[in-house]
Amino acid sequence: MLRKMQLLFCVFALSASAVVAQPASTGSGQAYPTKPIRLLIGFAPGGGTDVTARVLTQHLSEKFGQPIVIDYRPGAGGTTGNALAAKATPDGYTWLMTAAGPHVIAPSYYRSLPYDPFRDYTAMAMVSISPYLLLVHPSIDAKTVPELVASLRKRATPAAYSTAGAGTPSHLASELLKMMTKVEMTHVPYKGAAPALMDIIGGQVQLGFSDITISAPHLTSGRLRALATSGSTRTPLAPDLPTVAESGLPGFEALVWYGLVGPKGMPDAVVRLVNAEINRLLGLAEVRERYALLGATPTPGKPEDFAAQIKRDYDKWAKVMKAAGIRQD
Repeated sequence: MLRKMQLLFCVFALSASAVVAQPASTGSGQAYPTKPIRLLIGFAPGGGTDVTARVLTQHLSEKFGQPIVIDYRPGAGGTTGNALAAKATPDGYTWLMTAAGPHVIAPSYYRSLPYDPFRDYTAMAMVSISPYLLLVHPSIDAKTVPELVASLRKRATPAAYSTAGAGTPSHLASELLKMMTKVEMTHVPYKGAAPALMDIIGGQVQLGFSDITISAPHLTSGRLRALATSGSTRTPLAPDLPTVAESGLPGFEALVWYGLVGPKGMPDAVVRLVNAEINRLLGLAEVRERYALLGATPTPGKPEDFAAQIKRDYDKWAKVMKAAGIRQD
């Protein structure tokens, strides 16, 4: 599996030129698009948001007959890209590939942001979801979630858990675990998922939620132990691994999702056209296989479905943050 993932990332790193085709029709007699489309990404190249987008961009360029120009605007946990998209002209030529972190967590985490997840965007299409793995250092005497909870409760001092940073999805997944088990743990934030994972491996912290793709090599070596996945259903990449929910915590779910939005007020015909094309691509075996290698599941659906997911997750994580007292001035 690791060799396949390495090959796949090499493919993503190559820039592909768009095939010239006739512009598509919105169904109202107007051609769309008639010029390049700007795709904002609020993270650095090579990250999950970028890789998720690049699975689709070449196909979309070929379909629409116009290049899709990726504009990377990393910074502030993805919120820089979100802020730019919120202020863009809503003519259908600026898209944003966003993620759960900047879109539904950051608005409750930060006291002040220059955008609102409901007022400032048009939901276009949800693309994929990915679960986390609940990982422990081998020194933790637990092979299941109930055993982990029992082990943590016996400790003289609270165990430490690592995250990719304060206010990130992995942080909130851990806080949700704390709330549902009523077990005390100490948060140790890092500047990214990789260093957070390395300190679980090194034993500086005892547990944490992490991405499947960066965790997998260390599981086979025995440097980490995976107890469960954070989704509502098991992942095809680890079908024998139970979910946290089926391990005694029903209702537990913490997912990373990626989706396409635009500024508020985009033409509905454009939104429907782009949504239909993305849904078509998400049904292709080639695309589904690429996402599977990333531990992701494609999520075709209507724009309204994506908007409803945004609202559910916003409400859920706002409640968790309020209960845990998580807030950044």
